[in-house]
Amino acid sequence: MSLNISHTPEGVRDLYGAELRRKRQVETAVRKAIDSFGYEPIETPTFEFFDVFSREVGTTPSKDLYKLFDKDGNTLVLRPDFTPPIARCASIYFMKDKKPLRLSYEGRTFTNAKSLQGKLQEVTQMGAELLQDGSVQADAEILILVVSVLKACGLENFQVSVGHMEYFKGLCEEAGLDPETEIALREAISAKNIFAAEELLSPFDISEDVKRALLKVTDLFGTVTDLGLARELAHNARSLAALDRLETLSRILKAAGVDRYVSYDLGLLSKYHYYTGIIFKAYSYGVGDAIVKGGRYDQLLHYFGKDAAAVGFAVVVDDVMEALDYQKTAVPAADEVLTLTYDNNEETYLKALAEAASLRSQGKRVVLTREVANGF
Repeated sequence: MSLNISHTPEGVRDLYGAELRRKRQVETAVRKAIDSFGYEPIETPTFEFFDVFSREVGTTPSKDLYKLFDKDGNTLVLRPDFTPPIARCASIYFMKDKKPLRLSYEGRTFTNAKSLQGKLQEVTQMGAELLQDGSVQADAEILILVVSVLKACGLENFQVSVGHMEYFKGLCEEAGLDPETEIALREAISAKNIFAAEELLSPFDISEDVKRALLKVTDLFGTVTDLGLARELAHNARSLAALDRLETLSRILKAAGVDRYVSYDLGLLSKYHYYTGIIFKAYSYGVGDAIVKGGRYDQLLHYFGKDAAAVGFAVVVDDVMEALDYQKTAVPAADEVLTLTYDNNEETYLKALAEAASLRSQGKRVVLTREVANGF
């Protein structure tokens, strides 16, 4: 059987020329926005031990990982997600001090899922993580940063949908659901499949009030004031505390002037099981999936030997590009390329060479090219 090497495998693509330059401009805009909040860069390996993304950690399912083996027979995976590797790294190097830790990252992630219906399996992600701060102010900082990042990219038409895992978990605890049922119910609710959710709950001896609250989670969205029904439905301290926190968060975001970009959805849940508090996704026109995903994961670092609160996000640069293209929005402008020409005269060439060096020292982009006569 002959190998077809004239094109890329499914789910990946080549980038070059103007498109790649536009992507790099978006990356620069994201980087500058995150830098402006005082986050320090961190770089983790492209592949990690399989256990960093294990079922216990609560990250990407094994079937969706690209796996390989080292010479000692250890199972390695191409990272599908930055958060567990950063949690691993931070737990080793940065946990001596109890001060809040702000880290930023960028790189490729890989998801081996054939059901993505045309979605890329290798994408560029950039993001930020705020560790050792469990406060609602930290939640607000991350969401304000998300809005700043998307605006810096040139987007204005986007919405950040915010939920809270503790509201759902409180209802599940009130219902007495076991962990496996809770996970299955989370998947059904995430898919807005009420019939599947009803079927999952039917074998359990649950009061009608609690069952109604669980099935109504998908309807609990809008502004914070629209979540009044959520408070009426919940009768446990855990869920009510989650609502109190969202209300405090909304006041901070309003004071920061970003509340018009934010809405609330208690039916917003994640396939990543490590999320413990707020969870959010940002959407924009022209992209079927979220262009930003994130949330609080206060228990994740425990798997790597440290106990620390954390919250963060990842922006998918490829999807931001798709949104910008669909909305015909200009990417933050790159510096214009200046062209200097010279002829076959050495003196003319040396003069152009010196001028090009001077312009480049000023940060200009310069092409030095020889004049060609009659195509030669």
